[in-house]
Amino acid sequence: MVRIAGRELPTNKRVDIALNYIYGIGPWRSRQILKELKVDFSTRVKDLLVGEIAAIREYIERNYVVESDLRRFELLNIKRLIEINSYKGKRHKMLLPVRGQRTRTNARTRRGVKRIIDLKGV
Repeated sequence: MVRIAGRELPTNKRVDIALNYIYGIGPWRSRQILKELKVDFSTRVKDLLVGEIAAIREYIERNYVVESDLRRFELLNIKRLIEINSYKGKRHKMLLPVRGQRTRTNARTRRGVKRIIDLKGV
């Protein structure tokens, strides 16, 4: 298997699809990388040459923040928002939607499972 940015890529997939397995690289960015390095999109990972793999690995490490570094960066940004006591930080702290979504209904993903209060035992 090919390891790029600490992530093993599936060998039977096309290169542009396989690069999406790296956190921080989506479809658009993977195609942009391959265009820059002049690698054919339809090439399978197992058919890549050693030089192409090295070029892709070096290009990603040099130009993008990916995988654990990106996760750490995002986590530190959220912690900073909580520390400075901003509105977004408060919403993160209370585990509520951050970007202005309504919470009276339709916030189950963020708020968790609905708890039904049993009033019979009171």
